Amino acid sequence: MFDVHTITGALGAELHGVNLCQDLSSETYAEIRRLLVRHQVIFFRDQDISRAQHKALAESFGPVQTHPAYDTVPGYPEITILESTAEKPSKIEVWHSDMTFRKHPPLGSVLRSKICPPEGGDTMWSSMTAAYNGLSKSKQGFLSNLAAEHDFSFGFKESLAEPGGRERLAQAVADNPPVSHPVIRIHPESGKKVIFVNALFTTKIMGLSEKESSTILSFLYEHIITPAYTCRFHWEPNSIAIWDNRSTQHKPINDYFPAHRLLERIAIDGDKPY
Repeated sequence: MFDVHTITGALGAELHGVNLCQDLSSETYAEIRRLLVRHQVIFFRDQDISRAQHKALAESFGPVQTHPAYDTVPGYPEITILESTAEKPSKIEVWHSDMTFRKHPPLGSVLRSKICPPEGGDTMWSSMTAAYNGLSKSKQGFLSNLAAEHDFSFGFKESLAEPGGRERLAQAVADNPPVSHPVIRIHPESGKKVIFVNALFTTKIMGLSEKESSTILSFLYEHIITPAYTCRFHWEPNSIAIWDNRSTQHKPINDYFPAHRLLERIAIDGDKPY
């Protein structure tokens, strides 16, 4: 059904041979999902989909979410605008999984490019499955008994510190108190174990001293970005990335300022429970 070009040994594949601008069969949607779980992040090129088609593609995985802090497309509250300009550059610089400050973080996201800088602006992904497998058995066992706190306010501290930021995000802060997730999560579809802490939203490991927690988290944040666990994607107009938020982390490469970069993202509801 698809021509699949894998990107690295750990994760990532470009899919060719399908036109996402056409009505897709349930079998095609099922194959896209199967390939997503297998490769953890999948990419399409030259897909000038409409916003309605963007929404339909995301909804093939399940109900979609809104984001409490970003602007959205008029008429499509589920489509988050990710835009960086010379006047308002992107603030996200660290590796992360999306919205782990929620009790049920997104299953994944569908991101399409609208405007790309002439140079730079790539995004990297890392496999938390490969990262877990790269740990020693003793470290795996120790981490499997731990839980960590994730906090919206921690992840958006720069936005909250801006003039008027705390007022603008007051409802988001109120709606998203800190939550706890296992440090090691079992993927609900693949059954594989993954590391589930990230530098953007994770504040501490529960039940440990501040020093112990900081030491373990620092080790994990370095470990998960081992080059062998990662892949990198170069955006072109009308590219699409779909990633499994349960088994990956990602990071934008902000090396294109002051050029303009505009992408639109839909997040898919998380599994309940995991």
